[in-house]
Amino acid sequence: MQILEIVSMNEIIVISIATLSFLSYISFLIGQRVAKSNSNIFIKQAKTKAKSIEREAEYLFKEAKIKAKEYELQHKHEFDKKLFDLKNEAKEKIKSLKRDEKELGKERGAVGKLKQEYENKLKELYRLIEKTAKMSKDEAKDTLMRRIEEQEEALIANTIRNYERKAKEDAERRANYLLAQATTRFAGDYAAERLINTVKLNSDDIKGRIIGKEGRNIKRLEAILGVDIIVDGTPRTITLSSFNLYRRAVAVKTLEQLIEDGRIQPARIEEIYEKVVREFDLETMKEGESIVSELGIGSVHSELVKLIGKLQYRASYGQNALAHSIEVAYFAGTITAELGGDETLARRAGLLHDIGKALTHDNGGNHVELGVEVCKKYGESEVVINAIYAHHEYEEAKTIEVAAVCTADKLSAGRPGARREVLENSLKRVKRIEDIALSYGGVSNAYAVNSGRELRVIVNSAEISDQDSYALSRKVAREIEEKLEKFPGDIVVNVIRESRAKAIAKSV
Repeated sequence: MQILEIVSMNEIIVISIATLSFLSYISFLIGQRVAKSNSNIFIKQAKTKAKSIEREAEYLFKEAKIKAKEYELQHKHEFDKKLFDLKNEAKEKIKSLKRDEKELGKERGAVGKLKQEYENKLKELYRLIEKTAKMSKDEAKDTLMRRIEEQEEALIANTIRNYERKAKEDAERRANYLLAQATTRFAGDYAAERLINTVKLNSDDIKGRIIGKEGRNIKRLEAILGVDIIVDGTPRTITLSSFNLYRRAVAVKTLEQLIEDGRIQPARIEEIYEKVVREFDLETMKEGESIVSELGIGSVHSELVKLIGKLQYRASYGQNALAHSIEVAYFAGTITAELGGDETLARRAGLLHDIGKALTHDNGGNHVELGVEVCKKYGESEVVINAIYAHHEYEEAKTIEVAAVCTADKLSAGRPGARREVLENSLKRVKRIEDIALSYGGVSNAYAVNSGRELRVIVNSAEISDQDSYALSRKVAREIEEKLEKFPGDIVVNVIRESRAKAIAKSV
């Protein structure tokens, strides 16, 4: 029985497999027939869509042909109209030319007639001359030509003189116009530089703190700041005196900050002084950048920008060097613009023409040579270099811009009240006194104070002994007597030497 059951199961399995195979085959045939049917449908749809696109393309093509034809007809109509107008215009011009030709023919006839009359009169003149002067035709001709040449030469000479006179008058008027334009378009303020500044105090008690015990604070202030500090009976006021505008400005700011801080002692004095110097360097840079931007002269090297800012602390014959340079820049730019030159380049050359003056306090020497050296170093153009040389007549002006700078420089410096020669001579004398002291070895700083009546020489204690200090003071005094021709009163030479020790206590 079991065997029969196993056989029956095998038959069933075989039959089932056969049935499944048959059904799979039938499904495959049905799927193929369905796929074929679907593909036929898709083909029919594609053919229908293609015919639709073809019909649409034909329609668009026909429409484009119609528009093109319309466009062609429109432009042909416009072309025919313009051609008709041009033909009419040409006809009118031809008629006008024919009329002009007739008029020209008449004028030619009149000229020919005049020429014939001239020749007849000339022949008659020759006959008259031969009859009266008993000269041949050629002799009379030579005489007449010489006479005509003399008359013509006199006429030409007179004409040339008239033109020269008129040109001179026009040039003078033009020059006056240019100067008037330059001066009226720039209205700069002017204030003469002074030799003193005052610091206002809240009370007179602060004077004692500034002086310090046995004058310790005021001596330190004068040594560091390089100015003369005058504490007198003027209520709530301290006066600072120095020919150097930069030192005075730094000194005023340092004193104001010390008074505000309240701790007036040697160590604090040096700390505040160094802080103020750093602030002044930043302000100087900002001032230079502002001026360059205001004048619109393009990019300028940062070192030159810093020197431009420092010009505000220099004066020439009492005239502030920065104010003078800005004035020259504006004047030169206006004059150059009127003459058809490069206004921006003229302004740049005008601003930089006295840049060397920002270096004379620290380096000494001629401001022209110093200005040329620093401008060449930082890549300024030949026009700027020529302007620096030419405004003091070291060279001839080579361009309109440089000539304008030279004119503007004289215009700015020469106007009434712009400069004070006495002040400049005094400043030069005081500067020369300082330079004499600085020429000796071991001298770290030298300050002429009290209007040049006192010279304070700061020496390095490691290089100069107490005995050497006395010898140095005598040498400096003798050299001043030899090299300075005239100076009011006596000049006291004080050599200052001090030893300082510094240590730092570190926290654990």
